Amino acid sequence: MKAACKRLTALLVTTAVLAVAIADAFPLCARAETTLERLQRAKEEKEKTEEARENTQGHRDSLKIAQDSLLGKLSGLNDDLAEVSTNLELIESDIADKESEITATQAELEQAVATEKAQYENMKLRIKSMYERNIDGGYLSILLSSKSFSDFLNKSEYIEQINAYDRKMLSQYEESRKKVEETQARLETELSDLNVLREQAEQEQNRVSELVRQTSDSVSAYKDQIADAEATINALETMIDEQEADIAALQKQYEQELAMSRLAAQSQWRNISNVTFEEGDRKLLANLIYCEAGAEPYVGQVAVGAVVINRVLSSRYPDTVVGVIYQNRQFSPVASGRLALALANDSATANCYKAADEAMQGVTNVGQCVYFRTPIPGLEGIRIGGHIFY
Repeated sequence: MKAACKRLTALLVTTAVLAVAIADAFPLCARAETTLERLQRAKEEKEKTEEARENTQGHRDSLKIAQDSLLGKLSGLNDDLAEVSTNLELIESDIADKESEITATQAELEQAVATEKAQYENMKLRIKSMYERNIDGGYLSILLSSKSFSDFLNKSEYIEQINAYDRKMLSQYEESRKKVEETQARLETELSDLNVLREQAEQEQNRVSELVRQTSDSVSAYKDQIADAEATINALETMIDEQEADIAALQKQYEQELAMSRLAAQSQWRNISNVTFEEGDRKLLANLIYCEAGAEPYVGQVAVGAVVINRVLSSRYPDTVVGVIYQNRQFSPVASGRLALALANDSATANCYKAADEAMQGVTNVGQCVYFRTPIPGLEGIRIGGHIFY
């Protein structure tokens, strides 16, 4: 936005410079801009500036609405991110707990396997022992050594109890090992599921984090654009204030001109025969006519010359051609330098010199008018060519 404003300013400055250059290069198309004309143009420029300000304000308001929407979205995304992050922390905690359980279960499994193996080895030792003893009679020898049937039954039951105990313990240890293995398998499955959930949660966290980043960047971009719009609005408001000051000054000047014109009509007027023209007055007046009305018909050129001479004749203005033409802020070709250029080249045409001669002889086709400008609504006067004289 700032770059665009700078480019616009540069373009306006360039346009103004080109306008002056074209006016100097093609003076036949140039004319003086009166106070009323400058006042009207200043008002039009102020209206354009106010319109630009209103458009910029509308653009700024739209940016703020979009930014507010994004801020609401960003708030929701931050809530989502907090929820996803909390969920991820819970999953990480569950994974840590599950890994601890698996470690403990692994230790239990190793213990169960060791116990089962020890029981199996003990059984093998007892069987081996009984086998070795059986060579010498073994269990049969024990049974046959019974002294009575009751003793036989007791010994037989004892042997059976030993075998049953071994089988029972081996079965228990096997069952215990299987349960631990099942527990370990279940825990590993649950751990695998948790890792999948963690991966999904991390992906979701990354996705939401990226949305938060993008939305934050957009909010920042809107913030910058709003700041640019605010700066432009401030600059336009400053420009409006300056334009209003210019309009007030031009309005005051125009009212003074109207008052001066009325006073001039009511003032004492010299007779043209009482005016002494100096050497160079004819060339000066002809070239001013050229600058002010070079593209006007001959009667319009005579009228411009008559305005100058009317001022010379009026007691409200200087009493010489030089004094009138170079009076401060009266004829724009003087301030712009176009008159100096025209004089240097003696650009005045034969008709301009002829119109100057008639005016200096007292010829007037605009009565006692002392101002002229291009027509605008509300301005009354004598219309000649492209000017109104008043």
